[in-house]
Amino acid sequence: MNKPILLIPEKTDVELDGVFTTWKNRGGTIQRLGKYWIKDEILAKQRIAIYGNQTFALVLAQIYGVDLLSPDDTLIARLDNKWIKRDISLTQIGQIRESDFPVFIKPVIPKIFAAGIFDTITDFKKVTEGLSDEEMILVSSIVHRIKAEARGFIMNGVIKDLAIYEGTADLDPGRLFLTTFVNSYKDQLPEVVVVDIAYQEETGWFILEFNACWGAGLNNCNAEKVIDCIIGATVNKPISS
Repeated sequence: MNKPILLIPEKTDVELDGVFTTWKNRGGTIQRLGKYWIKDEILAKQRIAIYGNQTFALVLAQIYGVDLLSPDDTLIARLDNKWIKRDISLTQIGQIRESDFPVFIKPVIPKIFAAGIFDTITDFKKVTEGLSDEEMILVSSIVHRIKAEARGFIMNGVIKDLAIYEGTADLDPGRLFLTTFVNSYKDQLPEVVVVDIAYQEETGWFILEFNACWGAGLNNCNAEKVIDCIIGATVNKPISS
């Protein structure tokens, strides 16, 4: 089967260049898109893969009729505490109360407001002004003294690469932790997914968040090891002749 054409943003950076070089070395074709919102009829007749920011990826997916594999962002709220090492709940904007603060809040729909630690309900209402009270959010207790954060690219239950992108820690126990988690939850994860883990001295390694391979940065992971995750995150539908 012919390799898909990899579509990436025209504006480049070191990580995109790494993916670009890796796919080219594999004999793949890459197209940098500037006005990506304009449909290219030639591309519409070919298999494609998408790698870029959320707006870029979602617009292209809609234009060219492909599916992007993404994790269920609400899964983290259903995990046992041994995996997350903190309290996480799924709720609605309108159900937040003053007594909940300070707290970390993240939207279920990415980027509709900036996730972060909010000290008061007033601070939270400022960034969510105009959003529906029924908008779903993830509310998490604040984790202090995180020593390290690492990113893992997973494909069919196998860690293709795992690298620390912030702080320092022994990554071997982190790899064992992530492997055990993936083996336990691979049926609830997409075929390709990014799992970020973090380390705290008091609790050890824990699941930080999930990301989609089509939009996640390499964060020190080796492009050659994770390129299949990136390409596999785009699912093409049969092309009519």
